Amino acid sequence: MNDRFIRTILLVEDSQADAEMAMDALREANLVNPVVHLEDGVDCLDYLYARGAWADRERLDPAVVLLDIKMPRMNGLDVLTQMRADERMRRIPVVILSSSREESDLARSWDLGVNAYVIKPVDVDQFFEAVRTLGQFWAVLNQAPELD
Repeated sequence: MNDRFIRTILLVEDSQADAEMAMDALREANLVNPVVHLEDGVDCLDYLYARGAWADRERLDPAVVLLDIKMPRMNGLDVLTQMRADERMRRIPVVILSSSREESDLARSWDLGVNAYVIKPVDVDQFFEAVRTLGQFWAVLNQAPELD
């Protein structure tokens, strides 16, 4: 496969500890996909729209967006709302990876078209396994349709 067409895994997580664990788990899964870590929803949308600090990036959509809900500046549900309202981003797989067990967050995520909702396990080994599995499925096994 041409490295030029390997899509990123976009990790949007404001907790540095959770982000580091997720990135370690993705590395352990031996994925070839580069991981881009962002800390809030505003940066996520800047990345997706290739604007601001990301204006020079290649316009290749990520293989998957792993998205936390509770973040500063713009929360994950607002990001998901904007992504699903945009024809170009509607098909990008989004997995909510959050510690929120609130029924309202879960219901709203599904209503907005999330592809999966994973509650972050408290146990470190379970967290690693969950992220490895997510990365392998969404970056390797899942085949998203091409845009028309």
